[in-house]
Amino acid sequence: MDLEITLRVNGATYQLSVDTRTTLLDALRERLGLTGPKKGCDHGQCGACTVLLDGRRVNSCLALAVAHQDARIVTVEGLAEGGDHLHPFQQSFIEHDAFQCGYCTPGQLCSAVGMLREAEDGWPSAVSADLTASHITLDDEEIRERMSGNLCRCAAYANIVPAIREAIQQAQEAQQMQHVGKEAQP
Repeated sequence: MDLEITLRVNGATYQLSVDTRTTLLDALRERLGLTGPKKGCDHGQCGACTVLLDGRRVNSCLALAVAHQDARIVTVEGLAEGGDHLHPFQQSFIEHDAFQCGYCTPGQLCSAVGMLREAEDGWPSAVSADLTASHITLDDEEIRERMSGNLCRCAAYANIVPAIREAIQQAQEAQQMQHVGKEAQP
């Protein structure tokens, strides 16, 4: 049975008629031509299909498209707002050579963005020292744990963690500079 649905993806709104069994991954790739999310295992185990759904990371191969009517969906294609510059995580992955074949990279990037938001919102992981903290510090152990749902067959992990760490540090420094600039204004 087909249903008419509305998907909001990367800032654009799409009207689709989809079979009720269509996964979000298949709707994105086959109906909207957004091939960033990859079909790896199709069982939610590899993370290659990770997208952001209302800011939270989701394995799109496990999500039914009809269940996400009007949700705000972001794929790797939509990470760089405005499209003129790469997202800081994308730039850092390039600078750190944090990919080899690149198949897992879109999922890794979306997962990293979601991970940062989760940590900022105080969502603990299995290795968080303080489960009641309102903000989680993302050290290497936290990053590895939080990214463990994204597999890389080429084993680029040695470069992925430093790429994520550097992008987070740069974002924090930029935020501190903005705060200092606001304090200096009359």
